[in-house]
Amino acid sequence: METKQAEDGRFVTGSTLRHVVVMTTTGAVGLVAVFLVDLLSLLYISWLGVKSVTAGVGLATILLFFVTSINVGLMIATAALVSRALGARDRASARRLAGATLAWSVIAASVATLAIWPLVPAIMGWLGAEGEAKEVAVGFVTMVLPANILMALGMGASGVLRAVGDARRAMYVTLSGAVFTAVLDPILIFGLGLGWQGAALGMIAARVVFVAVGLWGVVRVHDLLARPTLVDLLRDGPPMAHIAGPAILTAIASPVAAGFAARFIAQFGDEAIAGNAIVERLVPLAFGGLFALSGAVGPILGQNWGATRYDRMHRILRDSMLVAGLYVLVTWVLLVVFRHEIVALFGISGAAADLVAFFCLISGPVWFFNGLLFVANASFNNLGYPLYSTAFNWGRATLGVIPFAWLGAEIAGPQGVLAGVGVGAIGFGCAALATAFWTVKALERRERAATPTPALETPHLLREEAEGAGR
Repeated sequence: METKQAEDGRFVTGSTLRHVVVMTTTGAVGLVAVFLVDLLSLLYISWLGVKSVTAGVGLATILLFFVTSINVGLMIATAALVSRALGARDRASARRLAGATLAWSVIAASVATLAIWPLVPAIMGWLGAEGEAKEVAVGFVTMVLPANILMALGMGASGVLRAVGDARRAMYVTLSGAVFTAVLDPILIFGLGLGWQGAALGMIAARVVFVAVGLWGVVRVHDLLARPTLVDLLRDGPPMAHIAGPAILTAIASPVAAGFAARFIAQFGDEAIAGNAIVERLVPLAFGGLFALSGAVGPILGQNWGATRYDRMHRILRDSMLVAGLYVLVTWVLLVVFRHEIVALFGISGAAADLVAFFCLISGPVWFFNGLLFVANASFNNLGYPLYSTAFNWGRATLGVIPFAWLGAEIAGPQGVLAGVGVGAIGFGCAALATAFWTVKALERRERAATPTPALETPHLLREEAEGAGR
């Protein structure tokens, strides 16, 4: 039954809002589980009572976020190509594309890992790490970085599962690794007394679990992985690069922006760095639903584009805005209400405590506009306009961060940096989403120009009548 649904493209019929909510919810569970484990790891590290160690692990995660973002771009390309083939009911092409894109993901991740490895000490110094904080940061990254190759394969498998519409098993990929790490981390950090090295080992173990669970779903459950040949790699490499290149550039803009912000905050000392490290872990945990929304929208749009359902594509974007707004509102209220408890949980004080509490107060408006940008990026990457997402994300990461963060630091210190970064996101979020709606209309006009009007409009009318009140 699942195979038949995959061939037909399950997102091209039924309520678009339901598809967005289901895919986002299941994706959020898996992502939030991973981010919760990351936060717990930092929490355990903070309980060691050494701020320089907490700061070092926090700075290390910025660089690891960078390499993970490369994997995100590769995953986006995999999901886009496979979902498009499934939407067009071409299962054979979907299997071939899955095999080729996963192989290219491993190759690209290996190249990125080898390129970044010798630069780790210099990057940590640029981020403001000094003394013990730098020693911990370099050691943590050096241990975990090789496992990035496994992470790329596991995330690619998750992208294939999302392209099929199997949100539940895509969730299992990240959820299983998170649960495994949650159990293992306290044992390694405290039970065996390994400290931050234990947290690094737990992260490596999670990558192994990601791969095992992801490939089981793709191969054993859906049989959607053809062994790639050299011909397949050469044929499918350019289409993947067309999407993955801009998607990677788009994805790495976020850690680059975080790096700029961290550099401005680092001038205020280890306490401010430690507070920012906690904020950087709180962001994906609290707003992981927005990251999941971005991942959910892509395959849904991709299948409907493959089926030429432009009417539904407009709806998907509107539904995504609604889901983003409601999610951010609920999350913001919870952060404001429990901000003092969050500070107390980490046992921090001074500048670190002030920064975390301030983030909770301003996070809602800031992340709503970031959420609009995420939705627009998913649309661009899956509808043939990947350079648009690159332009908007890098615009936000540079013009929307550097001048505002600098001015904020001059006026209000570390809190001013966070506020400045938030203000810089407003214009880019609004402009990106408006452009996303425009690109869907442009695709529809192109389709109408290439197809006689009756042949194009009649099936749409019939499908609308058949769906009735299904929305």
